[in-house]
Amino acid sequence: MDILLVASAFNSLSQRVYAELSDLGHRVDVVLAAQGADPVRAAVRELRPELVIAPMLRTALPEDVWRDHTCLIVHPGPPGDRGPSSLDWAVAEGATHWGVTVLQAEAAMDAGAIWAAEPFEVAPVGKSDLYRNEASDAAVTAVLTAVRRYAEGSCKPQSQTDDSVRVVWRDAFRQERRRIDWERDDTETVLRKLRGADSQPGVLDELLGHEVFLHGGHPEDQLRGRPGELLAQRTGAVCRATRDGAVWIPELRPRKNSGDPAPFRRPAASVLTAWEPSLKLPEAAAPLELPPGRSTWTDIRYRQRGDTGFLGFSFPGGAMSTDQCRRLLAAYAYALARPTRVLVLGGSRDFFSNGIHLNVIEAAPDPAKESWTNLNAMDDLVEAVLRTTDRLVVAALAGNAAAGGAMLALAADQVWCRTGTVLNPHYRRMGLYGSEFWTYSLPRRAGAVQARRLTGDALPVSAARAERLGLVDRLVPATPAGFPAETGRLAAELAADPRLDERIAAKAAARAADEGERPLAQYRAAELARMHAIFFDPRAPYHELRSAFVRKTPSGSPRPLAAPAGDVR
Repeated sequence: MDILLVASAFNSLSQRVYAELSDLGHRVDVVLAAQGADPVRAAVRELRPELVIAPMLRTALPEDVWRDHTCLIVHPGPPGDRGPSSLDWAVAEGATHWGVTVLQAEAAMDAGAIWAAEPFEVAPVGKSDLYRNEASDAAVTAVLTAVRRYAEGSCKPQSQTDDSVRVVWRDAFRQERRRIDWERDDTETVLRKLRGADSQPGVLDELLGHEVFLHGGHPEDQLRGRPGELLAQRTGAVCRATRDGAVWIPELRPRKNSGDPAPFRRPAASVLTAWEPSLKLPEAAAPLELPPGRSTWTDIRYRQRGDTGFLGFSFPGGAMSTDQCRRLLAAYAYALARPTRVLVLGGSRDFFSNGIHLNVIEAAPDPAKESWTNLNAMDDLVEAVLRTTDRLVVAALAGNAAAGGAMLALAADQVWCRTGTVLNPHYRRMGLYGSEFWTYSLPRRAGAVQARRLTGDALPVSAARAERLGLVDRLVPATPAGFPAETGRLAAELAADPRLDERIAAKAAARAADEGERPLAQYRAAELARMHAIFFDPRAPYHELRSAFVRKTPSGSPRPLAAPAGDVR
């Protein structure tokens, strides 16, 4: 069918729905509703779709569109749930089970007939993590079911006036409900409030006399202090005392009316020191390998099981700053010093990596210089993985990967993806040529023709299609919660393979042959020359695109599948 996706943003769920519908042979296009109703109407007139699907929509569809076309809305709540903050309420109320409903658009919000619904278990994680994983799995299952039922033509959607549907209206979840009372709220309550707003909208609070939004929250097992007191910092996060414990807060976002020139999310400690340069929070370092009984948070962790090492990392939004790249490289060197034959890279869930940290770059005194420094740090990490020849390296993708983060994964010997993962192995939509040895790794796996197509078309790729293209070696059909255990089991099998020594030797020989044909240093130099020219050209589209992305201001065409801005072939 010809299907039009209408979305407020081409976010993770919209991309996954696009990729999976395309895999089934549907002709799919996308229009963004963030720039008003007129682009939506224009896209409908031009494309004349058989079906309109809204996988993520913050505003109502134009009445003339939903009256004249079948329009399906993806609502992140169970049947009968209505309102704009469904997942917020699920997290706030400590729900153990929730659901996603695909319903037909009509005048009243979320009141249309139900085409499909799918339940899911609520993991004790942040709302955005839950949205990208358990909720996303349920949403795609429900969307594919609804599309199949619509195509068959025999299904009559269930009216919400049916007695079996219990209707519950939930108001918008406003900041008044999110407010933390540091004197009275226990750690569990504080964490629930932080996790319910981890990506958007954050929890409004005050620090050092400034209004600021808190983003993300993790428990601390040892540090204690007066409720609300800032206790320490670690890897850019800050630790703040609760009445019965403490929490780590990775990111802060100044209010837009605060006068801060960078009112967007970035590492918490950098925001505070920008306000008060004399602030000296003690550094509470955490070892890469936590001793038994410790459960404190850190963004990089190493553990070992027999002949297999696991280097886990999890950065907010998947972005990797210069500091994060350098710390991960140091941790990688630590892992290589351990006596293992298999090394698994990746977090237990959510994003693998999305490459360089555009928010940190945008906030830097010299964004061009910070772009260059960050990119070189990312290149150092990827090169270290490519040059590892004494063991097999596995990239285990529990969640999505894009740009340089996708190339970090492709540098490994094997790429294992949880089904449902989306890859964006391209750079052009940010006006960049790309680096991280993509000109070596991508053709090596997919061939030169496909590499040009992937980077030129700049479209999301499902895990299943990535496997068919050779970008992924193994699909892992596990739930988000079950992925770490399944990855561990597969890694143990790989480490016990009697042919492992032969595979490592063959890998080393292939790397030596490739180096003889064209050294990695040449790939790096050629890529960096192109990137240097972009970074240090103030007229390059990258700077405007980066700023618009970070500051969430509309830019470019409302048709995100159109030719990418800033063509840098």
